[in-house]
Amino acid sequence: MSLNLVKLCVGVDEIQDLKDWIKHKYAAKEYSQHVTRMWPRREADILPGGSLYWVIRGMILCRQKIEGFERVTDAEGIQRCRILMNKKVVLVHPQPRRAFQGWRYLEEKDAPQDLKGGSKSAGEMSEKMRRELAELGLL
Repeated sequence: MSLNLVKLCVGVDEIQDLKDWIKHKYAAKEYSQHVTRMWPRREADILPGGSLYWVIRGMILCRQKIEGFERVTDAEGIQRCRILMNKKVVLVHPQPRRAFQGWRYLEEKDAPQDLKGGSKSAGEMSEKMRRELAELGLL
């Protein structure tokens, strides 16, 4: 069972914004990435198989599979952690999450399940509809 990370997706209002940003910024690269201040002490529990779950406007709405971690040094000479992720954004059942700083660990048992395909699946609904149904406890 893999351990996951959860992080606020700052500056993004909906999943399509995140997808567009990844497509534009990382088109020529193998992975998308996010640089953070802290290195996860439980790296061995995250790799292989863990994901970064994105909180967008107060709800976990999607995830990206974590492919690895790299140590990087920023312009001021401070060590950082670059999280390398698969570019594919996977929709999950919306789950409310309060604001927090940095990232948090997310146990597999607590992680929202992926949305599955189907004729009238939640994955085909608009993000607004999924969010409203989740807030009502119907999704």
